[in-house]
Amino acid sequence: MVDTRFHRFAGPTTVGTLLRALERNDLLQDLAAPDLMIDGATDLDVAGANDLALAAHVSYTDALKSTAAGVVIVSQALADAVPEDCVALVCDKPHHLFADVLDYLYPNSTRSVIAGGRDDLGEPVFEADVMIGTNVVLGQGVEIGRGSIIGANTVIGAGVTIGRNTTIAANCTIDCAHIGNGVVIHSGTRIGSEGFGWLDFGVSNRKLPQLGRVLIQNNVEIGANATIDRGALGDTMIGEGTKIDNLVQIGHNCRIGRNCIIAAMSGLSGSTIVGDGVLMGGGVGTSGHLEIGAGSVVHGRAAVTKDWPEGSKLAGAPAQDIMDFWREIAAMRKLSKGVKRG
Repeated sequence: MVDTRFHRFAGPTTVGTLLRALERNDLLQDLAAPDLMIDGATDLDVAGANDLALAAHVSYTDALKSTAAGVVIVSQALADAVPEDCVALVCDKPHHLFADVLDYLYPNSTRSVIAGGRDDLGEPVFEADVMIGTNVVLGQGVEIGRGSIIGANTVIGAGVTIGRNTTIAANCTIDCAHIGNGVVIHSGTRIGSEGFGWLDFGVSNRKLPQLGRVLIQNNVEIGANATIDRGALGDTMIGEGTKIDNLVQIGHNCRIGRNCIIAAMSGLSGSTIVGDGVLMGGGVGTSGHLEIGAGSVVHGRAAVTKDWPEGSKLAGAPAQDIMDFWREIAAMRKLSKGVKRG
């Protein structure tokens, strides 16, 4: 469910009213429950009877079959997988319709929370011994726990919560985030910025609404000038005790486990899942929508393009098991020594 501390909800509406507002009268024909009330949009696996969700690809099939969502926007290929008690809105471009729905339910005019305008959240709240540096900007409804330090020129958007004994250095921006205790965030870091999500690549490049959050658990450290994007609809999550180096990019909906190490210049594309205790060398990249199992080691400059199980040791581009990588290098060297020059 979209966190309304960060994104205002336009108010409950019926399915019929929603479709008429979007001028989708084609979907109103034979609609089973036009008066069903919609209380929000969310992911299939957490949706309830009054939520709307999306199933646009065959990879959604299992989640679709078990969803409790009241309404699902689906492609024709998935229409038969919709549960009997769920209203199906079947269309050719489900992602586009879902983006229209999100823009209607969570209007663009309410999405920029750093700009303020959230008087409904009340004044910022501090516990004891909080230190606020020069020129810090705090949005409405910000909560900061005991003993935390906020460095000069940092901007914290409306609704953000920060735990106890957390240090946020100078010149950071934090938006759409809940941050735990004992966290250290170094200078220039950007947390909660919009994820990189688009439709009609190379044609209209329509922005997909980015309505999720960033959740940072206790004792995480984030290096200077790192960027962690908020989720598109769910959450980007950083697990307890994880350490992230300078200049790391973490895309929307990534889930990083506990006690991971991610070295500088690494970039994780959206929806990358990293298990507990994973070690990543400098400059590692992932192609997104994949999982790296707990305890894996990914050597520097590796390019991970598919799922890998627990305890994997990876190197190369594309990444492969490190023993295979070294065998290939040895074979290439042997071949090159056999080439006559001159």
